[in-house]
Amino acid sequence: MAKVVVFGTALVGELAHFYLTTDSPHEIVAFTVEREYLKEETFKGLPVVPFEDVVSLYPPSEYKFFAPLSERKMNQIRARVYADAKEKGYEFISYISSKATVLTDKIGENCFILEDNTIQPFVEIGNNVVLWSGNHIGHHGVIKDHVYFTSHVVLSGRCIVEPYCFFGVNATIRDGVHLGEGTLIAMGANLTAKKTEDWSIWKGNPAQKANVSSKDINL
Repeated sequence: MAKVVVFGTALVGELAHFYLTTDSPHEIVAFTVEREYLKEETFKGLPVVPFEDVVSLYPPSEYKFFAPLSERKMNQIRARVYADAKEKGYEFISYISSKATVLTDKIGENCFILEDNTIQPFVEIGNNVVLWSGNHIGHHGVIKDHVYFTSHVVLSGRCIVEPYCFFGVNATIRDGVHLGEGTLIAMGANLTAKKTEDWSIWKGNPAQKANVSSKDINL
């Protein structure tokens, strides 16, 4: 059991509070946001403190951290907050739902893995990864840092997912694909290509590469 400070008081922060309080051994003691976004002194009955002051109020020697932020700007905001909290000296928890089927022990820190995910044997998942509800992660796959799966995505076996990728609802990725950094697979896309370029967008069935970079969109 760890005492945990959670970053964020928006919808994902509220969901993190629900999951951690109903389905984990951890105790949330406070929330934190950057000072410019601080609009309330309490959230869910707990203190909300400026991120700039969090170390003095909840020192890393006594508290752990959780930053389950959204996919905004292709996961780069979540990656920045993760790096900033790590620089402050915090260790991170991960939340893995008791209602997920998890057949690997290679899952990094600050991951948020919700109910009904199936993660097959020999999968490796990095740090700061979000798996929303109901995904299939195929055997011998590698998911690197700062990746976001929405819901009902099928990632077939032996795929490699580079950092900052995003998968829309009901996307399907064939076996053995290497997805380049920052790849965006659109909702309902059926990816049959064996490799994607960095910061590319794929949509349709079969999926075709769009003429725009995922760096240029504002998720």
